[in-house]
Amino acid sequence: MPVFSYRSTTRDGVTADGIIEAPDEKTAVEQLRTSGLIPLEVRLPRESWRMPLRVKTGQADLLSFTSELSALLGAGLPLDRGLDILSEISESGEMRGVTRSVLRSIREGSSFSDALQRHPKVFPRLYVNLVRAGEAGGVLDTVLDKLNEYLESTQELRDHVVSAMIYPAILTVTGGVSILILLAYVLPKFSAILAELGDALPVPTKVLLALAGGIQSWGWLLALLAAAGGVAFRNWLRTEQGRTRWDAFKLRLLEDVIRKLETARFCRTLGTLLRSGVPLLQALENARDVVGNRVIAAAIRDVSRGAKEGKGIAAPLADAKVFPPLALSMILVGEETGRLDEMLLKVADSYEKSLKQAVKRFISLLEPVLILTMGVLIGFIVVAMLMAVFSITEVPF
Repeated sequence: MPVFSYRSTTRDGVTADGIIEAPDEKTAVEQLRTSGLIPLEVRLPRESWRMPLRVKTGQADLLSFTSELSALLGAGLPLDRGLDILSEISESGEMRGVTRSVLRSIREGSSFSDALQRHPKVFPRLYVNLVRAGEAGGVLDTVLDKLNEYLESTQELRDHVVSAMIYPAILTVTGGVSILILLAYVLPKFSAILAELGDALPVPTKVLLALAGGIQSWGWLLALLAAAGGVAFRNWLRTEQGRTRWDAFKLRLLEDVIRKLETARFCRTLGTLLRSGVPLLQALENARDVVGNRVIAAAIRDVSRGAKEGKGIAAPLADAKVFPPLALSMILVGEETGRLDEMLLKVADSYEKSLKQAVKRFISLLEPVLILTMGVLIGFIVVAMLMAVFSITEVPF
């Protein structure tokens, strides 16, 4: 029988961690509730080497805050009591401070959504609008459940993409550093010996020695220029024009992956907002904000105008020509059947799965290309040095 680790609290705010045997996670949660505990987190223990990489600590803290508050409200605790408990048991010092500030604002008469809105760096506009819709409909605990599902889905997708890129990144850095060490430190030690041969040196060896000499003599200048170029590029990306051009370049380079990513983001956000009771026009504005690619975001800017004119969203999205045909067909079916929120979430599920497969295919092609490139470069260095050695010993190559 599986063993689950859990983190829980009581109505008095006393935390308890431990393990519990149960056939599945749902049964484990029920057993904890039966024993008088409020489960905050229940999961299978994972080996440390299999833990997913978290891109942003703030995102993980927000997910933890949402899931734990949802559990506390679901157990019947009032909002202020739930926040009071979270302010004591949160593992993040920053999140404890934010929670205390939110609790203080509520006790001073602010609504929960208004209190969250005072911390825009922690709670994005989409989060605040969903909470406001939950407060208006009296279903805050339900909305927090949906928010928790949304954050888990987006975090899982982000982790998958980033984790897939770790090995190629390590391979590139390791190979680049190895080649740099060979050119900057190893080859110059042989240059004095090989220089005596003069024109007798093979052409590949001359090219290699010239490159090594240039790096040794001008390496500091090259490093300075690279650093200055990096700073200039970063500043350029902060401009609207720079960010748009960079996004356009990425879209041309990885069109299939980026379109699937943005389709999944947009549809999951819009579907979650609509299911939580947020009006369509407001939901569209929030959903457009989560689209990371400026080119795609600009293309779907007129969707709200089409919705105002009674065209729905399927036709304006089709006019934008940024979403795949299958997604547009599913959205149209959702509009025609009155189940737009449900169909949007199905589109998101479908394209998140498809995106993972696309990333897997891309990595499967990228890895051998990187290995081949590094092999060719290092092979050139080795062959050039061997040709020089054979020239010295007058052994035919």
